[in-house]
Amino acid sequence: MAFSVPMRFILYSIVIVAAAVCSLLACSTDKPPRATVLEQDGPVLQVLGTLQDGGAPHIGCNRPCCRNLFLRPATDRKVVCLGVTDTNAEGESVGALFEATPDFPAQLQAFQSDWDISLDRLSVFLTHAHIGHYSGLMFLGREALGARNVDVWAMPRFRDFLIGNGPWSQLVELGNIRLNGLTELQPVSIGESVRVVPLRVPHRDEYSETVGYRIEGPRKAALFIPDINKWDVWELALEDELAKVSYAFLDATFYDAEEVGYRDMAEIPHPFIIETMERLRGLPSSEKAKVHFIHLNHTNPCLDTTSQAYHSVVNAGYHVARFGQTLPL
Repeated sequence: MAFSVPMRFILYSIVIVAAAVCSLLACSTDKPPRATVLEQDGPVLQVLGTLQDGGAPHIGCNRPCCRNLFLRPATDRKVVCLGVTDTNAEGESVGALFEATPDFPAQLQAFQSDWDISLDRLSVFLTHAHIGHYSGLMFLGREALGARNVDVWAMPRFRDFLIGNGPWSQLVELGNIRLNGLTELQPVSIGESVRVVPLRVPHRDEYSETVGYRIEGPRKAALFIPDINKWDVWELALEDELAKVSYAFLDATFYDAEEVGYRDMAEIPHPFIIETMERLRGLPSSEKAKVHFIHLNHTNPCLDTTSQAYHSVVNAGYHVARFGQTLPL
């Protein structure tokens, strides 16, 4: 059937309008930033990464756990990182990232987008000098962001390592970062109402000390220990530290010995998830519910929420940390 020119024009206009309406409807289904959804009043802790240093997909891994991720990367597979927000005396949003990971660009973007925190009001707290925990600092340098005086906090030996070794020393020399020293058990403030307390933990300390953090807000507190050798070699008792907080993000690199082929754990010391659960087995359910397992290796079956391992953790009263979860402090 032939149409007159006006009819063709009308049909063409209808198609254009319909496409525009569909586009608007599609946009309207996007989730608003978490900050908008939660409308939190007061400091907030946000999980920005849950994986062990090598991430997922993991280099050299051809197992199913990584093969599909190389083809279709998952946006929630990021190396271990927490974000914390607060306000300063002027009422401006300030914040901190715990770790500078290989996924630092995406994590910084997500954090700033959700909470409107500029770089001059951001601090970075480092735990130790293993690649997944500090190598993201490189993105602050002249080859990438060319940042100015981003506050970076580190323990004394770690601070000396960054000052004395390139390429990290260049970040200091060019003023991309401003290094600040931490002292064990001495709190550092974020904004008006959040304090960060470094806690020394035993780990492979080739280039620096290793610390975890107790992050204390006005309402709740969190424990963050992404790396430790074993709980029984820590001079502090996990149970005592758990009693001081509302949330505990604990090293869960491996689920059990079978996962690592029964390797000698002296080479890669971490507490297995099953060991941590067994240690805390006699605690009340309210204490177990504080635990959020984090820093999961790409082989860890708990990354699969349908796995028997994942359900064993949840059914025992614990949690596996989730990318994007947000908790009040």
